[in-house]
Amino acid sequence: MKTIEQKGMYQKFPRSGKDTRVTHYCAGCGHGIVNKLIAECCAEMGLQDRTVFVDPVGCGVFTYYYWDAAHISAAHGRASAAATGVCRARPDAVTIAYQGDGDLGAIGFNNAFQAASRGEKFGCIFINNSLYGMTGGQMAPTTLEGEKTTTTPFGRDPALTGHPLHVCEVFSQLQAPVYIARVSVADTKRIMQCKQAIRRMFEIQQAHKGYALLEILAPCPTNFRLDPLKAAEFCKNEMEAEFPLGVFRDVEKGIGHETVDERRGESSRVSSSASVLAVNPVPQVASCAELFAEKEAVPPAENDPSVHERRFKFAGYGGQGILSLGLTVAEAARFERRYTLWFPSYGPEQRGGSASCSVVVSGTPIGSPTVEHPDVLVCMNQPSYERFVDDVKRGGTVIVDATVPITRQPPEGVKLVQWPALKMAEDFGVPKAANTMMLAALKKLGCTGLSGENLEKALVASFAKKPALGVKNLELLHKAEAETCA
Repeated sequence: MKTIEQKGMYQKFPRSGKDTRVTHYCAGCGHGIVNKLIAECCAEMGLQDRTVFVDPVGCGVFTYYYWDAAHISAAHGRASAAATGVCRARPDAVTIAYQGDGDLGAIGFNNAFQAASRGEKFGCIFINNSLYGMTGGQMAPTTLEGEKTTTTPFGRDPALTGHPLHVCEVFSQLQAPVYIARVSVADTKRIMQCKQAIRRMFEIQQAHKGYALLEILAPCPTNFRLDPLKAAEFCKNEMEAEFPLGVFRDVEKGIGHETVDERRGESSRVSSSASVLAVNPVPQVASCAELFAEKEAVPPAENDPSVHERRFKFAGYGGQGILSLGLTVAEAARFERRYTLWFPSYGPEQRGGSASCSVVVSGTPIGSPTVEHPDVLVCMNQPSYERFVDDVKRGGTVIVDATVPITRQPPEGVKLVQWPALKMAEDFGVPKAANTMMLAALKKLGCTGLSGENLEKALVASFAKKPALGVKNLELLHKAEAETCA
């Protein structure tokens, strides 16, 4: 069977070490659609040999495996800074920065804002899916009011975390940008409009006319916890209500720009309103909070000063279920009506790279999610053990997989437990269940301060979409508890 050639894309994507045409994007992800449109425009305009893409940290981190053009990878939030360097060093190049809402809207906002204010000659394609997609669905600056994320489980509350950031509207206040627009990829008509906007951005950069920003609203089914069709509807009905589509500025076409009367030294607004794209009005559906409502609500935390704060650190390789293990402990604390925070940390590769998360459990409100000196440290590999073991508090516990060499002892007064999590998972025929084996150690040793019943309940709840796996992992948990600690 003949392979269909995609304009502007490499014929093979060797990211996984295999020759494949499969990207790393989830089913229904807006990034995949946008990637295709960008590649098509670049190829159709004959700009592949002139274009330099600046790749971000985020879901778009691997675009250099897909687009057949030059690439530079930037640190988190620094794509606009790197793009500034490229367009100044290579003024003949077509420079395009590709950023997400976490990458641009949060850590990289000042870089992007100042580049726009200077009028740097590059285009910025900004993907807005209202959350941090790659790192697990945390709240982003663009998260909608009431939207549930892993860090706003009860919905974003503007009184606590502010209102959604409207990037196009903010950048429209600047004098220098020559093009600012917002489009969507939620249906076929919108996708065609998006391609026109991407092509317009390439035209501007081909002629080196100045800074251009294109915001693209994109669905994220995985972190929305919706199927692709419902995720697209959420994008149309909820996100577009908060972030209206339109061309906010196109200086060449006289939309939204300012002119200066040199005689008087005053500026006058030619057009202050966005030229709204021709999209059919969509009837509003349930609110964001209602769309994300859980079937079974968990009671809110109760103040109990007698329950002292306990801090946990879980660490290992990406793909070992470290983050899920921490979430399970945090969920068990919620079931006990404790205050709890879960905070992940890992490199750009979720699988194979380092991964860790912090969990804080308390009977009173928690001030910070960071854990510098844990009461309990759980390690699945040697690098994690060596990195964190010296930080454990006196009287604390270190649980480390039995395969990890103990190159140095923990601090005085810290209990060390070597638990054969990986071996038990292999022996039970379920290698991916090593994190469940570690949960068995936590339950058996009683070092979480949480009831075994709630730990089991949280484990089953973590497999809510696959109940059979929940039952299987509960069985494995009981089997592991029966094993003798190494």
